[in-house]
Amino acid sequence: MATTTAATFSVLLVTAAPPGSGGDAGGAFVKIDGREALLRSVEQFLNRDNVKQVQVCFTPDALEEGKRKYGGHLGLFGVKVISGGPRWIDQLAAAADKIAPEATHVIVHDAARCGVPYPDIDALMEAAPRHPAVALIAPLRAPLVEVDEGGGALAIQPASRFMQLLTPQCYARERFLEAAKSKQEPHASQWTLLNGSPLNVRVNGGGDASFAKAMLGLLPKPKMRVSTNPFEEAQW
Repeated sequence: MATTTAATFSVLLVTAAPPGSGGDAGGAFVKIDGREALLRSVEQFLNRDNVKQVQVCFTPDALEEGKRKYGGHLGLFGVKVISGGPRWIDQLAAAADKIAPEATHVIVHDAARCGVPYPDIDALMEAAPRHPAVALIAPLRAPLVEVDEGGGALAIQPASRFMQLLTPQCYARERFLEAAKSKQEPHASQWTLLNGSPLNVRVNGGGDASFAKAMLGLLPKPKMRVSTNPFEEAQW
C-alpha cells in the first residue's frame, strides 16, 4: 500500500490587505485587548511540530517600525521577518526564495485574522497532502447587493451563491512558488474549499477591535512556546 509523506509547513503571515477585500492594510497592527492582531496571529501557528518555519512580511515602508516594535517578541519565538509589497501577491513573491528547504507546503495567512479556531488549522493541514491549494471558507449571512460606481443598486444576489474566502490558505510548495513567480493567484477552480468558522473575522481597523475581542473570547487560549535558544533572534 502506498504511503503518504507527512506534510511539513512554512507559515507566511502577510500584512498587506488581501486582494478584493477592501480591507485596511493596517488591520494587523490594531491592538485587541492590549495586544496587536499580528502577534496574536503568529501565536496560532506556534507549538506545532509540523511547522518548520514562521515568517512575517512587512511592507517596505513599515519594515523598520515593525522590527523596532515587534522584533523582540518575534525573535523570542524564532519568527523571521522579511519585507515585500505593497500588494499581497508581492509579499508572497518576497517569501519565495526564503521558504525552509524541509517545508513541503506553504501556509499563507492574513495577519489581521487573529481568531482562527485551532480545529480549522488542523483540518487545513490534514487536507494539504491531497490537494495543491486549499482554502477555508465561511457562509454569508445575508444577500449581496451588486452596485455601480455611484453606489446604485444593480442586482441582488442570494447569499447561497457565495461564500467568504478566509485565511489561512495552504499551497503545495511548488504551487506556491509558481504563484509567487508569476504573481498570479490560483484560479478559483483550482482551490479545494474547506468549511471554516465564522468567528474567523478580519480586523480592518480600530473600530473592529471590540468585535474581534468578543470573537476571541469564544476561542480556546493559544498555547505558547518559548525558544530553547536564549540567543535566537529574528533573522532580518
